[in-house]
Amino acid sequence: MLGLLTLFLFQSNAYCYVPLDRIVAVVNDDVIMQSELETKIRTVRGQLQQQGTQLPPASILERQVLDKMVQTRIQLQIAQRTGVKVDDESLNRTISNIASENQVSLSQFREILEQDGYNYERFREDIRNEITLSQLRKRQVDNRIVVTEKEIDNFLVNQEFQGTTQTEIQISHILLALPSAATPDELAQVRQVAHQVREDLLSGADFADTAKTTSDGGNAENGGDLGWRKMEDVPSLFADYLPDMEKGDISELIQSPSGFHIIKISNIRSDEKNIVQQTHARHILIKPDDLISSTQARDKAEQLKVRIENGDDFALLAKGNSDDPGSAIKGGDLGWQTPGALVPEFQKAMDSMEPGLVSKPFKTDYGWHILEVIERREHDNSESVKRAKARYAIRNRKLEEAMQNWTRQLRDEAYVEYRLDEI
Repeated sequence: MLGLLTLFLFQSNAYCYVPLDRIVAVVNDDVIMQSELETKIRTVRGQLQQQGTQLPPASILERQVLDKMVQTRIQLQIAQRTGVKVDDESLNRTISNIASENQVSLSQFREILEQDGYNYERFREDIRNEITLSQLRKRQVDNRIVVTEKEIDNFLVNQEFQGTTQTEIQISHILLALPSAATPDELAQVRQVAHQVREDLLSGADFADTAKTTSDGGNAENGGDLGWRKMEDVPSLFADYLPDMEKGDISELIQSPSGFHIIKISNIRSDEKNIVQQTHARHILIKPDDLISSTQARDKAEQLKVRIENGDDFALLAKGNSDDPGSAIKGGDLGWQTPGALVPEFQKAMDSMEPGLVSKPFKTDYGWHILEVIERREHDNSESVKRAKARYAIRNRKLEEAMQNWTRQLRDEAYVEYRLDEI
């Protein structure tokens, strides 16, 4: 009897603890299972705990994770339909890089994953999916983002006027004064004169000369120049007009009790300086291809180096032999190069050379190079840096908005059915 009871309890417990998988979401012609969701929740929960982030309630976390899984599943389906694939070679290279970043070998990395309870094959597929999604998003969203020079100009002007950079503006000013207690006729007469002065300026009249001959302001003798001022030091009367103006712009008529004002932004400058050492160099590139091996390319480069040492003209040799079409036509001249603009191997070779020297042949991913450093200079790269930062900020803002619109559109076009609440 006791034996039968024991057997019954064992069987009951066995039946009670057999996990039954079920569908928690339908995504087009695919499904997400409860087991997949629970595995992902455990991973996300572990990541949040490791980051010291407070966990949301279980029901909210479950829904958030499932929403993310649905979004990912939709995008993977799009990737499959549009032919976005990640081959094993690219996948293996990425995983090897991950192992290297963690300063372990690939076999050690695999052991660590399995010791932590991660299935290595599942990990590989997760990485493959991440790369696939990255390539899909780059094709569908990233590559379609365009930032124009005008957008960069406007961004910098707004940034300057909002005081987010240490910027000063040079303002020129013309005042057409009103008499004390001016009558309506006097007001109209001065307005008409002011209007004509502004029209002349817009037509090309020199602002300084016009200020000297027509302005009633205290700075008329200086051509109306109010000097360099930070935004907070600009007269409040003009402050509202400046954000919509760019360098060289003429304002509309600005009326005050003292008369009609016309202002011009003569110049803009920033205190930020970014001084870099630029290098003026030229090179000859010999590129391996189906007909010329890397060894043969190196040998040809060495022969050209000997000819240069014997007095042959570098520019003529570059024109006749270099496989870099952009610089070959200019005798190999690369112009002034800013650090970071060239591939690391080329940059390293260039930085190690004194002006006037010609390098031995060296190799980069492009082929074999002979390099001559012509001269170096200190260059204020502030404007280029500012514009690069502005481009990056504008692109990120556009990218975020475009990504949100794209994912929302994919979600709206997909068939999704949630079954979390089903028993």
